[in-house]
Amino acid sequence: MSNTSRFMGRALGWLAAATLAIGASSALAFQPSGKVDCIAPSDPGGGWDFTCRSVGRLLEQLDLVPASVQTTNMAGAGGGVAYAHTVSKRRDDDQLIVAASTATTTRLAQKQFPGMSADMVRWAAALGADYGIIAVGKDSPYDSLPELMDALKKKPGSVSFAGGSATGGWDHLKVLQTAQKAGVDQLRKIKYLSYNNGGEAITQVIGGHIDAFTGDISESKGFIDSGDLKVLAVLADQRLPAPLDNLPTAKEQGIDEVAPNWRGFYLPKGISDEAYQWWVNTFDKVYASDEWKKVMKQNGLMPFHKSGKAFDEYVRQQINDLQQLSKEIGLVQ
Repeated sequence: MSNTSRFMGRALGWLAAATLAIGASSALAFQPSGKVDCIAPSDPGGGWDFTCRSVGRLLEQLDLVPASVQTTNMAGAGGGVAYAHTVSKRRDDDQLIVAASTATTTRLAQKQFPGMSADMVRWAAALGADYGIIAVGKDSPYDSLPELMDALKKKPGSVSFAGGSATGGWDHLKVLQTAQKAGVDQLRKIKYLSYNNGGEAITQVIGGHIDAFTGDISESKGFIDSGDLKVLAVLADQRLPAPLDNLPTAKEQGIDEVAPNWRGFYLPKGISDEAYQWWVNTFDKVYASDEWKKVMKQNGLMPFHKSGKAFDEYVRQQINDLQQLSKEIGLVQ
């Protein structure tokens, strides 16, 4: 081989290596260039608000974003207003993250977001599971879940429930599923009142206006700690870790109902693959951090993590399952 051929071969090799390096750096080149906006599809005080504010705080503390994370509360239609806003007005915004949960997939399963589907956003990650509870005010005559269910058996409309999801949403479904497992008939006669967030619903129960609360442990913990809210049952397989291990499960009271509510995020559909993967990787780092583990423990979140393609597949399967359940209970045709 001539010297010229050797030189050309080496040059081509260097060029190929440089091209690969540039390609690799380009694939990792995305990073938010300024303030990140996290939409909580509820008023302050609910589970989505908790998700935005707690994760946003850690994104800043762990230096995973170059600037601040601002939480924007956008309540309405059980998350539908925020979903429509993301789809129609922020489709290409790669500095937007939106809090989501099982309540979001429930609404999509029941086609409660008119003209919209799960395909219109990109599902990024779940960062823990928040288990459902059924609770009453501290002065309530009900001291156990079976007592409450017995009242529903005698007269389904005798007990009113308040929750932070829309009618037919996840908080409502939890009550119907629990009542169904307890042998309550005429599920459609059970009274459920929808509020913009869990905090507002709890206030109604504490004030004596509504009989019982259906929601999640994270949005309730402050009211439980203060003694204003009496938890009749946690809808988990087993008791939660300390300091919440004093709360009884439905299963140990003979009612086999478990209702985990994942907490996570979706992103606008039109962002680049590079931006999507950056956010997936960043949420993975948040979940793996000791700081997030501490937040989870303090707020009753249980380990649950899916991201990227695996999370997208999980969301689609959950929507299918919830659609079937809603049909069985008679909430959708």
